[in-house]
Amino acid sequence: MRKLKAAVSWSGGKDSYLALHRAFDRFDVQALVTMFTEDGTRSRSHGLRPEVVARQAELLSLHLVSGRGSWKTYEEEFKRVLHELAKDGFSHVIFGDIFLDEHKIWVERVCKECGLEAVEPLWGDQTTTLLREFFATGAQAQIVATKAILLDHEWLGKTLSEEMLSDFESLGVDACGERGEYHTLVFASPRMSLPLELHEVGRLMHDGYWMLDLELS
Repeated sequence: MRKLKAAVSWSGGKDSYLALHRAFDRFDVQALVTMFTEDGTRSRSHGLRPEVVARQAELLSLHLVSGRGSWKTYEEEFKRVLHELAKDGFSHVIFGDIFLDEHKIWVERVCKECGLEAVEPLWGDQTTTLLREFFATGAQAQIVATKAILLDHEWLGKTLSEEMLSDFESLGVDACGERGEYHTLVFASPRMSLPLELHEVGRLMHDGYWMLDLELS
């Protein structure tokens, strides 16, 4: 049976990667969707440079579809991108939400308004289990942003590991950072043709988050 054509809402991190990984069995995944700031210099979700996200897509052999907008214009621009996907024959968009009801309701609504169906393959699963499943895929991710009141800048650049689970628990951090405690960047996986080669440019504080600035090597 022919698989349905799908795109993945792509942050560049572990949750969107795991959603992508789970979706491959059911869908014909052909594209990643990433929203950038109004000037196009950073991804809205994880503050990544566009060339880093583009390189991820290239290594995954997927097309990158992107939009630009402020938080005020985000929905309008996101829907513009979704309409483009619908016109190109996509029927589904895969998201990596786990337990944030408000966001799930929002993505289901905007997708429906654009003639697409939202799919949440991770929804409702236990976050510790999901993180272990991510490790089991053979993928690797590094921490690129942390909520400063919970995790200091020393966490930036660290490769995510199962040993961190006990540290997260003691610090009151969700295993997958689902409440925004930390964000990651997948830099290697069996689905990528090569590892993503990066070097650190600097570290900065923005809106209460420590952010790791990375460039392609």
